[in-house]
Amino acid sequence: MIRALILAASAMALAMGVAAQSREPASPTARVTAANRAALREPSSAGYIYAVQVYPWAEGVLYRLYAAPERITDIALQPGETIVSVAAGDTVRWTVGDTTSGIGESKRVHILVKPFSAGLRTNLVIATDRRTYHLQLESTPATAMAAISWTYPHDELIALRRQRDAAVAATPIASGLSVESLNFNYAISGDKPAWRPLRAFDDGRQTYIEFSPAIAVGEAPRCS
Repeated sequence: MIRALILAASAMALAMGVAAQSREPASPTARVTAANRAALREPSSAGYIYAVQVYPWAEGVLYRLYAAPERITDIALQPGETIVSVAAGDTVRWTVGDTTSGIGESKRVHILVKPFSAGLRTNLVIATDRRTYHLQLESTPATAMAAISWTYPHDELIALRRQRDAAVAATPIASGLSVESLNFNYAISGDKPAWRPLRAFDDGRQTYIEFSPAIAVGEAPRCS
């Protein structure tokens, strides 16, 4: 009985694998086309802030940019980001340049693109010190995007985590303590491991031991 169930399960898995392969495009070029189509992000009404289309950046996504002759479209990178290289598939019928705005930490790179005529399609790859942008450029007779930029969810998540960690580190060891009642007459001796306490003190009722915030991501002996 068990053997029959195992054989049936194996046959079902094999059939599902064959079915999945049958749904996949037959030719490699068709698979590439399907993958690019699935990765392409088009402009959305919700993504506009005035005339700027703001895309959420993600690895491997293709971003659409519509341009028009005699119109310049601005590609604004993240403030502080530095260009490593810019490459376009068609450098004959597309003009690609760059400039900057701001100074110091607010300095921002802008890639400027303009097609020579309508009906052109090419791609643009922008490599920076932080990430790589892949854009699909298409020129129309008169419709051009004024500018595009990105939000960076991963960077924002890291910033939130840092803010949370800073808030935790700044949280008092205990509430309701009066500084005047604290006794810091303690000395810490012995070895100096990574988890060595910073200081110890008491309030007359209980003793507190303060460690570095780094102990949250390291190893420490068990207290008993």
